[in-house]
Amino acid sequence: MFHRQISVPVTVEASVKVHSKVIGRSLPLAAPAKKRGRTAQPKEPKPPKMPKAKPGPKAKPGPKAKPGPKAKKGKEGQEADGTQEKIDKTFKKVKKKRDRFKGMTEDEVMSRTLTDILDYNLDYVIIGINPGLVAAYIGRWFPGHGNHFWKCLFLSGFTDEQLNHMSDTSLPEKYKIGFTNMVARTTPGSKDLSTKELREGALILVEKLKKYKPLIAVFNGKCIYEMFCREMFGKKPKKLDFGLQPHKIPDCEVALYLMPSSSARCAQFPRAQDKVHFYIKLRELRDQLKGVARSDEIQELEYSFDLGLAKEDAKRMAIKEEAYDPGYEAAFGGAYGEGGPGPEEGQSNGH
Repeated sequence: MFHRQISVPVTVEASVKVHSKVIGRSLPLAAPAKKRGRTAQPKEPKPPKMPKAKPGPKAKPGPKAKPGPKAKKGKEGQEADGTQEKIDKTFKKVKKKRDRFKGMTEDEVMSRTLTDILDYNLDYVIIGINPGLVAAYIGRWFPGHGNHFWKCLFLSGFTDEQLNHMSDTSLPEKYKIGFTNMVARTTPGSKDLSTKELREGALILVEKLKKYKPLIAVFNGKCIYEMFCREMFGKKPKKLDFGLQPHKIPDCEVALYLMPSSSARCAQFPRAQDKVHFYIKLRELRDQLKGVARSDEIQELEYSFDLGLAKEDAKRMAIKEEAYDPGYEAAFGGAYGEGGPGPEEGQSNGH
């Protein structure tokens, strides 16, 4: 008799029960295995998606505001009080105007002129272009405290003492020196003169020389002599050397002499001592024309000039030392003190 084995699938729980019956006793059922980790929470339903709005046109960015001035900090790094005035960087410092002419305007000063100092049979007549503002305001010749004229007269032996602009009227009688200008009108600078004024001024100057008949007409600077030659002879000289000039005024025996400008702004000769040589030669020319023996009081043993060294020396000391002369202040009662007239800009003849 054959027995047929049949396999029936059973669950774990059923197999346990069957097994317990087989062994004859009941066994406790095993608890189901716990899953590790947190228990899953029921998910909340997601809200429905809203349709995205279409972006509008972008607004143009406006101009950026400029940052204001930073608050000043005190000594301990703290910001200054609100009462302190804030200074905007856009504000500029306003220069205080100097009262050069004691309350007079430039137009009022330009209405003045400078009187010629002339006499008959002078040895020298110093010729400038036209009066500058300071000269017209004071009414004296070469009043600028940086002008070298009076120093050169003394250093070259023309005068026996150091003079200044307050002595200008005494020069014709004592030293045979006179003064005149080619144009009588006062201007801030010679560039303000018209061609017509220069042409008429040259003719007037020739009439003065013919009338007073000085021995030598001395032109104070190349600029004035070039203007004179252009208006008198019709053209500028091709080459100009300082000293006695070859040109002659028709029907006039006056010798023409060219010297460096006495102004401290003369770039070629920035110091007074650089110009003394031409003043000495002027004296020698006077003696030669008069037939007088050469004086031994002032002798030039050797003369040399280096423009580069002169400019360096002038920057270092000369111009600063000559910028103020106490003698001028004492002579005019403090006119060149604080607030008084100073040297003019652009006046080539130094007046």
